[in-house]
Amino acid sequence: MQHPAVPDLSHTHTRPIHWVATATALAGVVALSSVLQPDAATAAQTGGHTTAAGPRSGPAHLAPPDPAAVSFPLECGPVKAVVQKQASGDLDGDGRPETVAVVHCDAPMGTPPDGVYVVTRNADDGKPRVVATLVDPKDRRTATALAVRDGAVHATLLGYSSADVPSCCPDVTDDVKWRWKDGAFVSDTPSQARTV
Repeated sequence: MQHPAVPDLSHTHTRPIHWVATATALAGVVALSSVLQPDAATAAQTGGHTTAAGPRSGPAHLAPPDPAAVSFPLECGPVKAVVQKQASGDLDGDGRPETVAVVHCDAPMGTPPDGVYVVTRNADDGKPRVVATLVDPKDRRTATALAVRDGAVHATLLGYSSADVPSCCPDVTDDVKWRWKDGAFVSDTPSQARTV
């Protein structure tokens, strides 16, 4: 009988205890990776617009305003307003980021309509405040997507072709873009409405 070149090692055969040890080690790595996260990335926004060089009015705030610190112009009755989505970027070219927030009442049933608001910081005390309403909840719209790109707000809005369409079942989709122009947010002509 010829012996193999490598002896038969008992630890090379897997047993249930090996699988338990491997699963425990893997769970530890996953748990540790959820605790040790990298810092948030920061980058300057590029493209879309340029600003004139020179002194800026007020202090520069690098962090965008927090929409959770704002009272939104919503009538929610006994429930409170909830920020559903948010996106930030410099919308007016002053070098300070604004935050766009999709907000609705925290209703226990149904799909409450969204409001889309622009939040900025006061120049004197830095407190966040609402400066514009892009979508009024009275319009019965729901925002399914929100982004700030190249100094513009982009949103996908669900809506209704008539007042007879039930609130549960929006039948119109619009892709809308707003840009700061001459002291106000101006909506580009939305794409042709699509049936959902």
